[in-house]
Amino acid sequence: MKKQSIFFILTILILGCRKEEVGTFEGPSIDELNSPFSVLTGLASSRDSVNFATGETVYFTAELSKTVAWQLRIIGEESGAEKIVTGLNKVIDAEVYTWDGSTTNLPLFRNENCQVQLTFEGETDTLTTVVKVLTPKTNNGFLIADFDGGFNPGWSFFFQSGLDMNFSIVNDGTAPEGEKHYNMEGTVDWDYLIGLINFKASAYGESSFPLNSNSDNVYFNTMIYGDPIFLNSIILFQFEEDENGDGTFDGATEDMYSLEIPVNWTGWKLVSIKYSDLPSLASGVPVAANGNAVHNSDRISTINMLHLANPATGHARSKLDYLIFTENGPLIP
Repeated sequence: MKKQSIFFILTILILGCRKEEVGTFEGPSIDELNSPFSVLTGLASSRDSVNFATGETVYFTAELSKTVAWQLRIIGEESGAEKIVTGLNKVIDAEVYTWDGSTTNLPLFRNENCQVQLTFEGETDTLTTVVKVLTPKTNNGFLIADFDGGFNPGWSFFFQSGLDMNFSIVNDGTAPEGEKHYNMEGTVDWDYLIGLINFKASAYGESSFPLNSNSDNVYFNTMIYGDPIFLNSIILFQFEEDENGDGTFDGATEDMYSLEIPVNWTGWKLVSIKYSDLPSLASGVPVAANGNAVHNSDRISTINMLHLANPATGHARSKLDYLIFTENGPLIP
């Protein structure tokens, strides 16, 4: 009798364990994993054209015979912009991914046709469709410069009298946003400074840039191009705060925070930083601020952009585009 009771208890435990394993099993079954792959429903888009500026979005659909790793790649036919999304699904639909016009790799999308490609890990199938971007998405924030409208007469600029100097707005089809970008290059063998622009709040009809007073919520964003031949540029942004509101900046008694960027990459890159994370610098070294030592983002009166290079390194070249302040997070291009 005792042996029968033990056998009965063990049987209950084994059956209970098996039931729990089945109930918590996640992911495709072994049979599905080993089954051949096929496309049940081809790639389609929810709309043929999309106006992202008005808040429209577009999603893509496909149905597969089994769960697989996939990659969706959207490519602007004119801009070369790319949006790349990956997942692991059997059915792709709006819940899996909806495109809002954002970009993975610069440049940004333009008014253009976009090729959409869906590929699968370990499979040779490539599904395609086309979507037309009627208007690219707009980014909320305070735009400092995108250079499409030329030089604002309220900006001031300077460049050295070195060799092969070229500080100009260029329209050559390579801008990461819009049509134009700012080219900066030259050879200066006696000074770090090659050229600069002063973006003054007064150029926008303001005494200071109209930003949130909470510097933890303010982000500065810009797109910078690193030249594949001359990787010796340094771009320095200086943010001058008019703390007492008298209309002038006093470097001895008011704060200036800085962002120093060694341009050590090739191609266009988005750089974003929270304003409260900016240090006060002197010759590239963090120092104590000269004013109230508080990041007063709503008191910024001038943003200086300096293009620098070690004079021993020879010719320096980089490009600049799309300077914008955003709130509550960095720019999502």
